[in-house]
Order: sequence, then structure tokens, then C-alpha cells
Amino acid sequence: MKRRTINVFSLSFLDVMFCGFGAVILFFMIINADSQARRGMVNATAQDEVHELQAKVTEAERSLAELQNSLQRLEARHLRAQGRAASILEDIALHTSQLSRQQQETRTRMQAVDALKAELKSLEEAHQRLEAGALQDETPGVYLSAFDGHGQRQYLTGLKMDGERILILVDSSASMLADRIINVLRFRNLPPDERVRAAKWQQVLHTVDWITTRIPPTSLFQIHTFNETSEPLYQASGAAWLDASDPRHLDLAVESLYARTPVGGTSLYQAFRGIAQLDPPPDTIYLLTDGLPTQGRSKSWRTKVSAQARKKLFDDALKILPDGIPVNTILFHMEGDPQASSEYWKLASTTRGAFFSPSRDWP
Repeated sequence: MKRRTINVFSLSFLDVMFCGFGAVILFFMIINADSQARRGMVNATAQDEVHELQAKVTEAERSLAELQNSLQRLEARHLRAQGRAASILEDIALHTSQLSRQQQETRTRMQAVDALKAELKSLEEAHQRLEAGALQDETPGVYLSAFDGHGQRQYLTGLKMDGERILILVDSSASMLADRIINVLRFRNLPPDERVRAAKWQQVLHTVDWITTRIPPTSLFQIHTFNETSEPLYQASGAAWLDASDPRHLDLAVESLYARTPVGGTSLYQAFRGIAQLDPPPDTIYLLTDGLPTQGRSKSWRTKVSAQARKKLFDDALKILPDGIPVNTILFHMEGDPQASSEYWKLASTTRGAFFSPSRDWP
């Protein structure tokens, strides 16, 4: 029997091979389908994560923008705070400097007050010695004319009537009608014959009468009135000195004053300027006024004059006052002029004169 020849590529072998190949293909297809499903799940999960991260990034960017805006606002506030701090520091430095100057001025004023107190005490002691001397020197019968006071109101003043040439300056401005501004305005609008009956002006008239009765008989005298201008009270004499030993001169001068009506402002400059008309000049001046001047060299039409302006007008008037003449001031009361007392007191102290502010019932 003839042996069969073995063929490796028989139909059975091919069936086996194709079955194996088919199994491989089927396995690959199964694996591939599962891989696609897993990739889809992974991609979906990744996309969710991406969206979540994008949302977080968007939120973070918005938060960053808000933080940047807040930072800008804080920086602006910081700059404003720095500006205010610098301004406050400047104010503190300015106030500190002002406080230091005020403290220095206060110390200086306190020293000046202490010096004035000491000088006042010395003047009071000198005043007491003068009063004692006056009590011894005054004897009945030496006065040029009689002057009757009321009770004991002719008290000692420290005003000693001496000198060879005595000039009496009488303020005849409207303020001499009353010691309150409202009353001055009221009297100023009255007729002249009623104005002269004002209590303050009557006191001025009695004071001039009191002074003239004590002028030494051997002296010469002259009386000038001043408001916005200055002129001799006794016009007939002009700028000449009057003889105190002649009673007619005293009587006519005083009568002329009683006929005078206070009017206008007060120019101490014009009062002192009138001194130059007298030849020889006076060696004693008696000044009757109620405050610092309101007018200067020329007439001013201002209705109100500040305290600083009045002080300057006073200083300007002192510049033309001749040196070496004692000025004895009788200062009548007037509201709203607190500097008057100290300035006239310093004038009396500087010129070696006297200062006296009478009560309403004097002389």
C-alpha cells in the first residue's frame, strides 16, 4: 500500500488557522470596544475637570481684580492719610510755634506788669508825700477866685498848680457829652442849649473852674479847646499869654468855655500843634479829655475807628509834643476805650506830670 504524503497545509490546518485568526480578531474587537468606552468616560471626566478648573480660574481672576481694586483704594487712602498727616504735623508745628511766642509774650507782659506795679507803688508813695506837702502848703486866701464844692468831694488829686506859663487843653469833642456811646449819640442830636447841660460836660466845666482858681497869681495862662481843630478859648487874646493876676481874664475865659458846645471828633494832634503858636512855649500843660483821639492831622470821614488806629493817632500826636513839658492829664470816663488810662498814665510818667481820673461827683 502506498503511503500517504503528509501536507501541512491541509484543509483542517487552514480551519484551525482561520479559527485562531478569527478568535484574535474577535478578541481585538472586544478589547477595542472596551477601550473606546473607557476613553469616552475618561474624556468626559477630564472635560468636567477642565470646566471646573476654568470656573475656578475665572473666579480666581475675578477675585484678583477685586483685590487689585481694593489695593488701589487702600493705596489712595494711604496717600490721603499721608497728606492729612503731613498737614496735621504742619499745624502742630505752627501751633507749637505760636504757643511758644504767646508764652514768651506772656512772660514779657508779666515782667512789664510787675515793673508797672513797682513803679505804681513808687508813684503812690510819692503821691502820698505830695498830699502831705500840699496839706502843709495850702493856706486860706491864696486862690484867685472861690470855688465851692459839695461836702468833702474836693479831695486831693496830686495835681500841683505851678509853673510860669500854664496851658489848659480842654477836649470839646462830642464824646465829652456822656460816658456811654448811646448817650453821646442821644445828646449829639439835641439843641445846643440842651447839650451843654449834659452831666459829663458840666463836670468838665466845673473841673476847669476848679483848676483856674488854683493858678498862682504870678503865672501866665492860656486855655485852648480842641476837637477836630484847636483854638484859644478867649479869642480876644489870640496866641498871647493871659495874666493870672487879672481876674477879668479868668472870668472871660471860663465864661467863654461855658458858652461852648461839644461837637465833632477828637484830634490830639491839633491840640499839641496849637502849642507851637505860643511864644514862649508853656512849661506846664493840663490836659482834660476822655480817651484816645479819633482824628489825626486831617479830618477823617470814617464812622468807626479801631483801638489800634486810635493808638496810632495818639502816638502820632506825641511826636509833635515839645520835649521837657510836664503833661498833667485829667481823664474822664468813656466806655469802649480800655487803652486810654494806661497810655495817658505812661504820658504823665514820661513827661514827669500827673495822671488823675476823677469820679462822677468830682470836684
